[in-house]
Amino acid sequence: MEVGVVDREHFMLKLSYSKEMGVLRSVQRMIESLGMDVTSTSINPLDEHHMTILSFLHSFTNKTTCRDTGPDDVSLTITHCGICYAGVAWAKNIPRNTIYPAHEIVGIVKEVGSNVRRFKVGDHVGVGPYVNSCKTCEHCKIRDEVHCDVETAHTFNSIDEDGTITRGGYSSYIVIQEGYVFKIPDNYSFISAAPLLCAGITVNAPMMRHKMNEPGKSLGVIGLGGLGHLAVKFGLHSLARSLDFIIDTASRNQPFDSCMALLKPSEVLVLVGFPSEVKFNPMSVLVGLRAISLSIASGTKDMQEMLDFYAANNIHPEVEVILIQYVNEALERMENMDVKYQFVIDIKNSLK
Repeated sequence: MEVGVVDREHFMLKLSYSKEMGVLRSVQRMIESLGMDVTSTSINPLDEHHMTILSFLHSFTNKTTCRDTGPDDVSLTITHCGICYAGVAWAKNIPRNTIYPAHEIVGIVKEVGSNVRRFKVGDHVGVGPYVNSCKTCEHCKIRDEVHCDVETAHTFNSIDEDGTITRGGYSSYIVIQEGYVFKIPDNYSFISAAPLLCAGITVNAPMMRHKMNEPGKSLGVIGLGGLGHLAVKFGLHSLARSLDFIIDTASRNQPFDSCMALLKPSEVLVLVGFPSEVKFNPMSVLVGLRAISLSIASGTKDMQEMLDFYAANNIHPEVEVILIQYVNEALERMENMDVKYQFVIDIKNSLK
């Protein structure tokens, strides 16, 4: 996938689709479903297996890109948006094609619905990887919505409850239900807050679950990238003596047996990266009663507690700030592990 800015109001997208998907008809239906003009979209064959689709997205300022602010909604002007590895994965068709990436969104409240009580115009807020859930299952009731029994609506390329397609953070504004908006402490910068809304919570949640905030615990981190460097920063608030916990943030295939051998008995390695496969000898787990666990982002309760903790303890991600015009190069650099340690898009200055 390639994303380019045509002018201050439009993006241009370049996507590759396999021929087996019934390209022309599928793409035409997709474009029409998004309210885009098929006549302004050119479809050019690359070879017998792929085609390229060039199209213009909706205007930043066109209100059809976001629903009107409802009674339970918060509308925010986006100032910054982080780029996490999910953007790279989705761009590589893992697990499916998308044209609306980005879910580490921060900005300023510009409008609130009549039922909104937690936020007011001018508040600093953020939006993470999901924007809706059933609200009634056992997980939603304890604010662990990421594990909703029905379905969690993601921040991009999901269907929201009003039937609209969620469109991510490569935009000038977004409208979100109040329950899925997070308060950014006033003393914490937008640039630092953006990466926490996916990368930060992805490492923070399992570390808290396994009590890695207790003194005397030791931390092992595999993959010192966007997620891994945040795990280290969080782990520095514990006194290290031995490996009680390993968090694997790497998105590459690797031998797990040598990593498991570093754990104390009955401890755990948590995988939060995107390797294509996981291989280990069962004896690596059986001997010492060790465990391998997988984890994704967490619920709204954990997200807000993490933001408050990072602000209170003056913990900041290491980031490189870019304009939206540089997003193609940024995605390529992320895939080549050429960033220390995360990109944050300055949306506000990209539109000047």
